Amino acid sequence: MAVAETLVWAAVYYSFPALLLEWERDLGWSKTELSGAFTLALVMSALLAPLVGRIIDRGYGPRVFTGCALAGAGLLVLLAGVTTPWQFYVVWLGLGVAMAGMLYEACFAVLTRAMGSRRKQAITIVTLVAGFAGTLAFPGAHALVGLVGWRGTMRVLAAIVALVAGPLIWFGSHTAERHGDGQAPAASHRATDLALTLRSPTFWLLALGFVAIALDHGVLLTHLLPLLDERSMPSGTAVLAASMIGPMQVAGRLAMIATERHVSTLHIFAACFIAMGIAAMSLLEASAYPVLLISFVLFQGAGYGVTSIMRPVVIAELLGHKNFGLIAGLLAVPFLGAAAAAPTVAAFIWRAGGYDTVIRFAVGASGLGLIALLGAARLSTRIVD
Repeated sequence: MAVAETLVWAAVYYSFPALLLEWERDLGWSKTELSGAFTLALVMSALLAPLVGRIIDRGYGPRVFTGCALAGAGLLVLLAGVTTPWQFYVVWLGLGVAMAGMLYEACFAVLTRAMGSRRKQAITIVTLVAGFAGTLAFPGAHALVGLVGWRGTMRVLAAIVALVAGPLIWFGSHTAERHGDGQAPAASHRATDLALTLRSPTFWLLALGFVAIALDHGVLLTHLLPLLDERSMPSGTAVLAASMIGPMQVAGRLAMIATERHVSTLHIFAACFIAMGIAAMSLLEASAYPVLLISFVLFQGAGYGVTSIMRPVVIAELLGHKNFGLIAGLLAVPFLGAAAAAPTVAAFIWRAGGYDTVIRFAVGASGLGLIALLGAARLSTRIVD
């Protein structure tokens, strides 16, 4: 499942920022027009997240997980043939449906349900490996475009998802359910259970914190190549910087593993927001001091990488395991919604005030997220260990 997640993230999600400049040059559409399609895809993914979570709670995780991956492969083939904006938008709308069932939210729900007390270990292993998705996507797409063009690149990515990731997802998710130690609580159908969750201040503060994570990372990552291009960074340096965020995610997760016995979950999660704030401030000064680009890559990659593990773990610890798929799906709505809005938000902020303003926006988002997290932990009736 770790290898499969690496491939689907690289092929579907990271293909957008990796090919954004190529599409702009070849198709002649603006960054705002192109970003709108990705926004639409992430909105659709967000809207379907609670439904996918409920389906996984009822034991159909392997089917929805595998089916969405194979559907995503077919849609990548269609993306290779688009010639008009409306076709581009329709295909990305379909990819949004597929992403709802094949990216981290669905994967973590399957693992949490199947692996029980070993869920954190399982999620950590998946995210350690999948942290290299961006590392594969940026240089890989850059090399493939030089060989077969961006349309050929999409077909290659589709084949990888269909022939490698799909079978691995099917085998991995079934194996997890057969051999995991999970004793998942029965999914509740009572509206009162959902109402209690939705009335919880902890739920809404977590939602706000997750929104901050998505906005911070989304506005910077999806526009990183044009942002660095505006700062006259060589294209090779920009691609290298984008590619290294993945390994830094892995480095952050390894650091978390080394320290988690001595540092609380809350402190680790808080450190993620602080790291992302430092990263954005480093990027703001990188044009004057290029060495700060290293600081950005290190802190952004490590900080955001650990949040991928912390989000499902903190949800389970603060809000419980019952109906985890549904609750995680509900919290995925604002998270993915913010991730969906981030490329377009960044494009509009850039148009109004340039990329310096975009970076300052990311700094503010990381600070807001830290405040929301601390508030959620303080108001929770559970203990974050």
